[in-house]
Parts: sequence; C-alpha cells; structure tokens
Amino acid sequence: QVQLVESGGGLVQAGYSLRLSCAASGLTFSIYVMGWFRQAPGKEREFVAAINRSGGTTYYADSVQGRFTISRDNAKNTVYLEMNSLKPEDTAVYYCAADRAPGYSYSSSPRLYEYWGQGTQVTVSS
Repeated sequence: QVQLVESGGGLVQAGYSLRLSCAASGLTFSIYVMGWFRQAPGKEREFVAAINRSGGTTYYADSVQGRFTISRDNAKNTVYLEMNSLKPEDTAVYYCAADRAPGYSYSSSPRLYEYWGQGTQVTVSS
C-alpha cells in the first residue's frame, strides 16, 4: 500500500519560513518524479514545484520561484519543500504527489500524478 505522509505545516507570519516533508512508503521512491501542489479554499489545486528522479533538476511555479526550494533524499524516501519569505497568498493545504512520468520529465498537471498525500495546512498571517 502506497502512502505519502506530509508534515511540517503550521501558522507563521509573513516573511517567515517553513519546511515541509513528505515521507513515502510502499513504492520504489527513486523511480518517481515528486511534486508539491497546493489548494486554497475555493480554488483549484495548483502546481508548486517538482523534482526529477535523481534530484538534479527542479521545476517551479512562477509564483514561488526564488522563494521555495524542492529537494529529495532517495535514501530516506522523502521529498522536502523549503518555503522562505512566505506571503499570505501562500496560505493553502499543501500536498505531495508521485508520478512515474513515463516519457516526460515532469508535469504540472495534478491529473498525471498517481499517488497523493493527505495534505498539510500552511497558514501565513499578515
């Protein structure tokens, strides 16, 4: 049984930082492209960042480029999202997801990701 378990969310003031973690089990972690998505109330789930299988290539939404950093540790089956200079508009439930990505480097479409975590709430106050 595949499980993705996010942690590290919370309530912070604008300008502060948080580090999210996503621990995976039940799958061969190193063969999956990993992504982070977020969903704010009343909005669609949106792409935040993705990282390739080796961790050598990363992809970001324009809204977080330069502030967020995605990384992975294949030995620990864990993917991370370091979030700096947080803004109130970053408030959302953050989800990690896994994609086999056959024939492409990564996708920003949530429909292509096979496995999802339960999400962790991030709230940024002004």
